Amino acid sequence: QVQLVESGGGLVQAGGSLRLSCAASGSTFSGNDMRWYRQAPGKQRELVATITRSSTTNYADSVKGRFTISRDNAKNTMFLQMNSLKPEDTAVYYCYTRAGSATVYWDYWGQGTQVTVSS
Repeated sequence: QVQLVESGGGLVQAGGSLRLSCAASGSTFSGNDMRWYRQAPGKQRELVATITRSSTTNYADSVKGRFTISRDNAKNTMFLQMNSLKPEDTAVYYCYTRAGSATVYWDYWGQGTQVTVSS
């Protein structure tokens, strides 16, 4: 069983910054790839950024150069540094991980944290 708890969301003006955190417990954090997703009102959930267990990162085109994903395995925590925020970044942000093997696995989601960017 894995528990994921996001924090750090809020209201910020366009051009501002926020840092999201995702605290994980209940599993071997360092052995799991981790992801940030977001879901805006009326839209499908979309993948924002991925960090593998070896700390390789990947980003959606819409956030490249503005967002940075990182992890601190000693603290079982993942981060998303968001700079130069735009109104279109407004969404609920979720952290996600998959635990288990290639054939038997479980998907875990946090409860989400709201990010609102005003113009």
